[in-house]
Amino acid sequence: MEPYGTGVIGGTGLPASASRLGPETPYCVADAATQNGWPGGTPVREPYPLALVPLLPQFLQRRRAKSDFPLRAMERLGLDRPAYFATIDLATQDPRGARPQDIQNSAYRTTDEPLRAPLAAAESVGLLEWRDGRWSLTEKGREAVGGFRRAIDGYFATLTPIDAHDLDRLAGLLDDALAACLRSADPKTRDHTARAARYRWQEPSSAFARLDAAVYGLWQVRDDCHVQAWRDAGLSGPTLDVLTRVWRAEAASADELATKISTQTAADVRASVQRLRADGLVTPGPELGLTPRGTAIREGIEAATDRYFFAPWPDAVAATADWVTERLGAVNAALA
Repeated sequence: MEPYGTGVIGGTGLPASASRLGPETPYCVADAATQNGWPGGTPVREPYPLALVPLLPQFLQRRRAKSDFPLRAMERLGLDRPAYFATIDLATQDPRGARPQDIQNSAYRTTDEPLRAPLAAAESVGLLEWRDGRWSLTEKGREAVGGFRRAIDGYFATLTPIDAHDLDRLAGLLDDALAACLRSADPKTRDHTARAARYRWQEPSSAFARLDAAVYGLWQVRDDCHVQAWRDAGLSGPTLDVLTRVWRAEAASADELATKISTQTAADVRASVQRLRADGLVTPGPELGLTPRGTAIREGIEAATDRYFFAPWPDAVAATADWVTERLGAVNAALA
């Protein structure tokens, strides 16, 4: 099997030109509503292919859904899906092991409770170990990851969801976009981007595998773009999560919203609602809704996320954005 955690930016599978990873820097409090929706009032280069954005997570949800290897592996190990994929996902973390705050989207959590049961289950069958404040793969865990990677790599080689020439071109264009994002000075936040290199454990052996690595990497970059955008607006992750859910009208009251956010305690959710009300972003209540200022700030965060994400893309990729969007949509439809 391949060594656990192989690949660094500029290493195996990623172009050397994509070597820059900007360190995370402290954010400053700013009123995004007075900055026209983006940090510092910087103009946005548009139009961006916004229709492409939801296709990225859709692809990630579907690309291996019809492979039976994960189910067979889970049955053999006696694990449920969360515990099995907690093991697989650990291979994209620091080779020294992952701290709880390194796992998944910790920027939005106020409690690690949802992580404990899957990680403990994987530990109970010898796949993971907890040592010095970090979760690490055991030898058995590395073997499980290696078996998964090889099986999925073989499965990807069998997939031809669209014309082979189109698939190869699509993968190449999105890979070029990823390389440009990795070279970009922004966003300064790079909490998730490093996962792209560790995910690409070998040079992709097929066009579909290259597409998978490119889309996965782009989604990690977009995560960091979003974090940078809400930090620029002076918000914390948990507060942003609450603001977003109010923006989407997911709950009618703070109490109802608290039941829908498993990554925060109920008290923390209510405290965020109160803070947002005090800052004039959420209506006085008891019903939940955004004020015009709250809407402007949340929409500004979305616009800044798009700017950070798309601005580095090469002109050659941007010029084919409609084609890329249509072809990735066709891939997703074929995978459904």
